[in-house]
Amino acid sequence: MKRKKYFLATTFLTTIALTLSSLNFTSAETIMPKELQSVNSLGEVKSQPKYSYKDAIRETVFVESTLDTDNNGKPDRIAVDIIRPKESNEGLKVPVIMDASPYYESLGRGNESEVKDKDKDGVNEKFPLFYDNYFVPRGYAVALPEMVGTNQSDGCPTTGGYEEIESIKVVIDWLNGRAKAWDKNNQQVSADWTTGNVGMIGKSYDGTLANGVAATGVEGLKTIVPISAISNWYNYYRYAGVTYYNNGPGGLASRVVSSSRKEACQPVFDRLNREADDVTGDYNDFWDERNYVKDVKNVKASVFAIHGLNDLNVKMNHFGDWWEALNKEKVPRKLWLTQTGHVDPFDFRRAEWVDTLHRWFDYWLLGIQNGIMDEPAVDIERDADVWETQASWPEQKAKSIKIRFAPGEDQDSPGVLTTGPVKGNFTQTFTDNPRQTEREMVTNETMVKDDRLVFLTEPLSDDVRFSGTPEISLRATVDKEKSNLTVLIVDYGTDTRVNHEGRGEGIQTLTNETCWGESSETDDACYKETMKTTHTAPYEIVTRGWFDPQNWKSLLISDPLNPGKNYKFEWQALPDDYVFKKGHRIGVIIAGSSYQRFIPSTTGATFNVHLGQSFINLPIVEGKKAVDF
Repeated sequence: MKRKKYFLATTFLTTIALTLSSLNFTSAETIMPKELQSVNSLGEVKSQPKYSYKDAIRETVFVESTLDTDNNGKPDRIAVDIIRPKESNEGLKVPVIMDASPYYESLGRGNESEVKDKDKDGVNEKFPLFYDNYFVPRGYAVALPEMVGTNQSDGCPTTGGYEEIESIKVVIDWLNGRAKAWDKNNQQVSADWTTGNVGMIGKSYDGTLANGVAATGVEGLKTIVPISAISNWYNYYRYAGVTYYNNGPGGLASRVVSSSRKEACQPVFDRLNREADDVTGDYNDFWDERNYVKDVKNVKASVFAIHGLNDLNVKMNHFGDWWEALNKEKVPRKLWLTQTGHVDPFDFRRAEWVDTLHRWFDYWLLGIQNGIMDEPAVDIERDADVWETQASWPEQKAKSIKIRFAPGEDQDSPGVLTTGPVKGNFTQTFTDNPRQTEREMVTNETMVKDDRLVFLTEPLSDDVRFSGTPEISLRATVDKEKSNLTVLIVDYGTDTRVNHEGRGEGIQTLTNETCWGESSETDDACYKETMKTTHTAPYEIVTRGWFDPQNWKSLLISDPLNPGKNYKFEWQALPDDYVFKKGHRIGVIIAGSSYQRFIPSTTGATFNVHLGQSFINLPIVEGKKAVDF
């Protein structure tokens, strides 16, 4: 049993003020009453815990949507659990922090997998995570909508489709007087207790819903905090034409998200798998509906994004594409990039996270002028628990440098990476090995093997940092109609790094707890502490990129390869921000299928690569003057 106590964390995050005029920051609209603010020892104005958590109003409402996803002739109603200060029934108007999720019934939320109804008696005793414990006493409401087709909500899930986004958007509409809702007694209820200002937050699927709802431009959504969130569902199940695994959308909806509607929703699940088109892996209308990046022009909310540089679940291209699009639209934004995998900031930087999130919501939902938008916009974890700040991401001083592939000294030596010209018509050959693992691709890097190509720099004379998205251009012939391609960028050099591929994806859960807010008999504010896990290794796979050569023209169509034809294959690796240390070597691996990462090709195709015409563009900070190879 967790301790039932209240703990107010002392803030200690200090930063250097920096005006970010390029981000077009604007202030929130509603100003919090001065009696609910205070100034701490650092001169920061913050909302204070003035309201009782134990006496807070707890209610469940069912918002009526325009959906009928299960085709039963009735509008789907969306269940929302709400907790708010009791004073909000006495004239106090409060903003809303919303964590919409499909997982309140099944997987639960957070590192400790909290669910609403642990004893399964039909009563939701708990509000998962610390948001309610911490923010309700500070004058916020917390709302936890259950996505369409999950738990107490009606209908069927559609894995990122219009229906899922609409099921959460309509809750914001209700909070702003544009939709209807009923309580458990079927009495119509209104949200006359709220200012209508909403901030959405959530990790993974929850953050994905936040991205999707923001892309609708719904009025009332003032900010979103997507953590390790999907921005384009094609990129969750595919990579440049490559299929990670089959039956993804339908399988997620039927086996993970929905637990009680399998029979009624089976036609929906079948449609998801059929329209996803596993056979070709091509981009189509199904995936376009689930691409929120294309609708970024509609975003009116500010964005505080958090993502793991080593997240191999929701990979960095989800963040990278979304962030780049937000930048073009000059959306106000903030960013944390961590060395962990798919991990919540509450579990890798807890005290700073609670403090920063508090100030973020105060600014955007309560209108408190606390200076958070005058600080450096980006925090990047460079080594375990070692953070640095910068004005933007990617680093503005990064310039794309063409690094060519050159032959080694002899046929028994690996290839060479060079920024200079490659004279001569050199070729190297490798054969796709469908059972080859990443470890086999990158180890014994000085050994020539027939199922990969290796290109290395000499030991670096100084640190080299890249920041952004690598681009690969491979001029090659292939002897089969189809195959796969893999590129790995590797840091060769023994070092101690965050163990993001180990259990916990970079963190270890401890036994001691800290508490963040107030507790009640059924919902405490105490959570197990965590610590970073590290390991010492001779190399690090910095980033990866995969490609289906049949999509060499477009992701919209698979074009069977003409054996012997000279092709120019171009694709991108995952975005990253990494420092190769002095004395280390940069390595680029070219191979076929990656057995651990996606469905491998079984054709055993052989690629003949033209070295002088093949290269990788790497965004190097300070450009060519930072490299000497």
